[in-house]
Amino acid sequence: MKIKAFHAYDIRGKYNVDFDKDIVYKVGYFLPELLGADRVAVGRDMRVSSEEIHQYLLKGITDAGADVYDLGLATTPYVYYATAAKGFMASVQITASHNPKSDNGLKVSRENALPVGYDTGLGTIEKWILEGKEILPKERKGNVYPLDIREEYISFQKQYLGSLEGLNIAMDLSNGASALFVKEIFGNGVNYICDQMDGNFPCHEPNPLVAENREMLRSYLLENKCDIGVIYDGDADRVMFIDDRGEFISPDLMIALLGQFFVGGIGTSAAAESRRKIMATEGNQKIDALQDIRSSKAIGEYLAPMGVTINTWKVGRAYAAPRLRDIGGLFGGELAGHYYFKDFYYSDSGIMASLIILDIVAEFHRRGRTVSQLVGEIEKYCNSGEINFKIDRKQEAMDAVRDYFLSKEEAVAQYDFDGYRVEFPQWWFNIRPSNTEPYLRFLCEASTSELLEQKVSIVREIVEGLM
Repeated sequence: MKIKAFHAYDIRGKYNVDFDKDIVYKVGYFLPELLGADRVAVGRDMRVSSEEIHQYLLKGITDAGADVYDLGLATTPYVYYATAAKGFMASVQITASHNPKSDNGLKVSRENALPVGYDTGLGTIEKWILEGKEILPKERKGNVYPLDIREEYISFQKQYLGSLEGLNIAMDLSNGASALFVKEIFGNGVNYICDQMDGNFPCHEPNPLVAENREMLRSYLLENKCDIGVIYDGDADRVMFIDDRGEFISPDLMIALLGQFFVGGIGTSAAAESRRKIMATEGNQKIDALQDIRSSKAIGEYLAPMGVTINTWKVGRAYAAPRLRDIGGLFGGELAGHYYFKDFYYSDSGIMASLIILDIVAEFHRRGRTVSQLVGEIEKYCNSGEINFKIDRKQEAMDAVRDYFLSKEEAVAQYDFDGYRVEFPQWWFNIRPSNTEPYLRFLCEASTSELLEQKVSIVREIVEGLM
């Protein structure tokens, strides 16, 4: 038996269908025991159901005897920052991120803003709830204290604000929580759309990966001849970009562009200047970066001449943030538009990523190079994008695809975590089960469109034959 809202990375689903206020209360009650916390930081997004969830979460935490430090309306990265910077052993952000307005959820973190996923605690809470673990009154009831570190957080982010002079920027806030901070950080030199927080998401759903949700930004960019488009998701832990031609930039490619800040010495922000001083002092030290298992081979090829070693790991913050810490990496990212930074407590921040990338883009723009030209220097392969198959026999299909190609060609690299990634001289593929949806996901990249089409066709035939 399972509670439908409990997933690999967080608790998320349709509110009052997949989970309800009773589940929320119990999560709040058991969380201090799970993480050994007597103080819990809590934030919430602007979704219609967030206030009720907030009320029952706080009741559960305080009934367990722990104090709540209430951040109020918040982006998810704001909660991460508060967790690590203020030494909390536990925190919760109430959000469903990029999901539709009827959804909501809880993102849980422990000390140093490390994520709590199903394998690292959420599964235990689910087990306690399903087993009916006793909820007993405590001798001491916790208190709720407001916590406002807004100015400190904005000051931290502004370290990464460089000169954007001459760059015409269109920015879509998706009616999401990024509106809490973005205008104060970037100021009036940016063209904002969908910039009023609204849990009904009147402009479009807050998922930038879906093409129709980017259409308003794309139309605005083309009509106003903007140099770049920026779009955040609902809780601002992700950011994505559109180039000067109105073309969507695959988010993984921006991992490569970040190398220009961390290694290339590009940028006019205070943080860029600090980075150059560190580079001048340390010399050519080994630098590690992180990508997920779906990311383009072009990223490592672009970063290698800079002296950056790219490390490949599992999809999702529950895996990426600890992994970046383990390898001592400076930065990393995912195909879904998450970007992680050592200097942000190894956590992801859409706003911080956009600040760094816009500083890089502005500098190159002043040198006469467009965003599409920059991306063209990174993107070397034809990519299928993620193809989803709804299939029950996931493992059998994954094995069948892998075994077929290994019987035909000699692989140059293989990864067997988070599904399979198998690389050949002229192409590679990743096939993996979704952690949040009933799909098998396939992605392929090849040196030519003809080779890509051939491999995708073979995979479709294999997988569909097992449906």
